[in-house]
Amino acid sequence: MQPDGRGFKRFRKTLPTKAEALTYDAWIRTKATQTPEWEPAKRDTRRLSELIKVWYEQHGVNLRAGKDTFSRLNQMCIAMGDPVADRFKADLFSEYRSKRLKEGISASCLNREQAYLRAVFNELSRLGFWKGDNPLAAVRQFKISEHELSYLSLPQIEGLLAELKNGRNGDALLITKICLSTGARWSEAEGLRASQVRDGQIHFSNTKSGKNRSVPIDNDLTKALLEAAAMKKSEKIFGYAYSAFRDAVDRMGLELPKGQLTHVLRHSFASHFMMNGGNILVLQKLLGHSSLTMTMRYAHLAPDHLQEAKNLNPLTRLTLG
Repeated sequence: MQPDGRGFKRFRKTLPTKAEALTYDAWIRTKATQTPEWEPAKRDTRRLSELIKVWYEQHGVNLRAGKDTFSRLNQMCIAMGDPVADRFKADLFSEYRSKRLKEGISASCLNREQAYLRAVFNELSRLGFWKGDNPLAAVRQFKISEHELSYLSLPQIEGLLAELKNGRNGDALLITKICLSTGARWSEAEGLRASQVRDGQIHFSNTKSGKNRSVPIDNDLTKALLEAAAMKKSEKIFGYAYSAFRDAVDRMGLELPKGQLTHVLRHSFASHFMMNGGNILVLQKLLGHSSLTMTMRYAHLAPDHLQEAKNLNPLTRLTLG
């Protein structure tokens, strides 16, 4: 028989009875109308860039950072030579990753790139646009050493506020106070609008995590923000003040870890919150972390954190003996 017609694969089989032959014939023809086991799976000849485009149109376009992620994915795709979809394997990505690492790209950045690309295949699979396995499913990310988060002491905060008060940009002082009082990111505080300050609270929206949050502030800061808003003709309270903050830090001679210039204010809020006996779950809500794992980085600063070690270790037990 030739289930797919003339010119296609021919099957020949001898069976003991006509009934069995007819049953076998019917089974073969049924399989031919589905996915023939005798034929290799059809190749997916789309390029990786085509898959990325499908992901963006069907899913990424709805993400808050979708456009930026789409751009990053395309840059990765170009660097890997835009391989055919079914030829994109773990070893190809591993070679790309090793090359980037030698070029000085950080391991954490490469882990993010891997997560982006793995998410593309996962989402396309859920949507029915990808039939194969995720080529990056078994690729392990680089292990990143945990770095100590830097925060400012009270004398440093006092000195910084004094420098900002004497600086050329008055907005920088108020923005800094917002960050220290609420744990807000610099961009969230700098982009604050008058409508977000009400009922003794600052209501943050369009945040990095995508979650809205409200943080209470004291009367003095509320009054200062309302006065600043009244002086502006636009809804936006502040202008650009990042460089003014950086200049104040330079004048003080503060040595801060790379990438933590303004973020040190957020770390300072969280660190002092825990050192003063704050609750870790409350801190999670104040910072807007979607996962408690992120907030747990500050847990060791709590006054009673792991204090049992002093009383429950074997040496102490021997002494009390």
